[in-house]
Amino acid sequence: MFTGIIEELGKVTSLQTDKENLHITVQANFCSELKIDQSVAHNGVCLTVVSIEGNTYTVTAIKETLDKTNLMHLQEGNIVNLERGMKLGDRLDGHIVQGHVDQIATCIAIKEADGSWYFTFEYDKSLSNITIEKGSITVNGVSLTVVDSKIDQFSVAIIPFTYQHTNFNTFKVGTVVNLEFDVIGKYVKRITEIE
Repeated sequence: MFTGIIEELGKVTSLQTDKENLHITVQANFCSELKIDQSVAHNGVCLTVVSIEGNTYTVTAIKETLDKTNLMHLQEGNIVNLERGMKLGDRLDGHIVQGHVDQIATCIAIKEADGSWYFTFEYDKSLSNITIEKGSITVNGVSLTVVDSKIDQFSVAIIPFTYQHTNFNTFKVGTVVNLEFDVIGKYVKRITEIE
């Protein structure tokens, strides 16, 4: 369980293919606090720590994960948003995030607005995911509020702190991102489809 509040930015230092798996090694400041088998969200994707060495750790993404997320686009040197699992009893500053990416989206517009930024993303509506105005969305692991919700796209407004402390500052038009739609909204949608 995660909150969508990014803890730090990590740097991808190595990518190793092993059959259909991808071993991703990340440099991060919190490595000394990690343990093997711990969950860490990488751009919103929950992955298990399989090894730790100095200030780097390694996680493994399987084919299912690579097929459904933007991790297949990673390159050495890329910056990823990192969040460790929430501790029981901590504040839930973002929203309930599972670390299970629903689908990818493409950034189709970036607009600077006198100290903040608006990012617009387009996604495949055939997968039946939805956003609602002022509802929650997770983009690359960042808990955000939807503005300008449409059937296959939405925008989010980014404050300077979020822009500086996440990989949003690396986004360009065409950047592929991970989306996790609001878990409560997914259950409500599923229930209404059954009735």
